[in-house]
Amino acid sequence: MRRPLMKTALASILFAGALLAVAVSAEAQQTKKIPRIGLLSTLSAAAVSDRIEAFRQGLHELGYVEGENILIEWRGAGLVSALAEELVRLKVDIIVTVGSGGTRAAKAVTSTIPIVMASDDDPVGNGFVASLARPGGNVTGLSTLAPEISGKRLEILKEVIPRLSRVAVFGSSTYPGFSQVLAETEIAAKMLKVKLQYQDMLERKDIDAAFRAATKNHVDAALIIAGAALIAYQTQIAELAIKNRLPATYFSAEFVDAGGLMSYGPNRSYLFRRAATYVDKILKGAKPQDIPVEQPTKFELIINLKAAKQIGLTIPPTVLARADRVIR
Repeated sequence: MRRPLMKTALASILFAGALLAVAVSAEAQQTKKIPRIGLLSTLSAAAVSDRIEAFRQGLHELGYVEGENILIEWRGAGLVSALAEELVRLKVDIIVTVGSGGTRAAKAVTSTIPIVMASDDDPVGNGFVASLARPGGNVTGLSTLAPEISGKRLEILKEVIPRLSRVAVFGSSTYPGFSQVLAETEIAAKMLKVKLQYQDMLERKDIDAAFRAATKNHVDAALIIAGAALIAYQTQIAELAIKNRLPATYFSAEFVDAGGLMSYGPNRSYLFRRAATYVDKILKGAKPQDIPVEQPTKFELIINLKAAKQIGLTIPPTVLARADRVIR
C-alpha cells in the first residue's frame, strides 16, 4: 500500500510543481514590461488626429499592436510643461513630440528619456540638436524645415494668377527658420518679377492689421510663409483671406482644411509615420544622439475649390492636375 501512496504523493508533487511553473511563466509574461510611449502636443487630439493616426499606422506596420506590445500615453491641449512632467513621472520609455512647443517642454524636464520630434520647424535653430547629422543629447526625429519650397509656393501662385505682381508675405519674425525662408522667397520673387510686402504676425491682434495693410496696398495675393504659432489662428487667417477676396497659399495643410485656398509643404502624415521608425530604432537599442535628424522629402499640394469659388478664382487645369488632394 505504501508504494501506491508514494507514487500518488510524488505525482501530486510533480503536478503541483508543473502548475507552479505554469503560474510563474504566466506571471512573468503578464509582468513583462511593455514599452510606453508618451505623445506630447500643445494642440488638442482633434486638431492633430490625422497625424496621431499616421503615427499609430507607422507603429502597426512595424509590428506593434497598441495594448499588446506597446502603450501610448497621449497628453495635449493643456499646460505643456506640466504635461511633459507628467509623462516623466509615468516613466515613459520615449516621448514623441508634435511640434517645437512639446519638444521644448520635454527637453526642459528630462535629459535621459529619448525624445523623438515627429515634426519640428528648425531643430538646430530651436537648440534641440547640435546638428542634423549628429544630434547629440537625447533628441532626434524629423524636421519640416525646407526653406527652398517657399519659392515654389510663390511659383504656384504665379501659375494660378499670371498677372501676379504684388504679394503680401505673412509670417512670424520670431520663427527660428524665418530668415532662411524669407531669403528663399525673395530670390524667387526676383526671378518672377514680383514685389513682396512683408507683414509680421506675432500675436492675434496682428492678423487683422496685416490684412488691412494688404488690402490698402492692393496686393494680388498673400503668401503665408512661416510661423508654427500661426496654426493656432488658422481659421481666422483663412476666413479673413476669403472675406478680403485674397488668394492665399499656406505652408501647412491645416489652413486649407480650415477653409483656406491652397497649401504646399511637407506631407506631415508621412513624417508621423516616419516617427514610428525612430521609436522602433530606439526601442531596439539605438541612441538618439546617433540617429540623424531627417529632413522632409515628400511634399504635397492641396487645393480647396470651395475657397476658389468664394473669391471668384479659377484654378488652371495644369495646377489642379498636380494636386495631391482637392477639396470640392
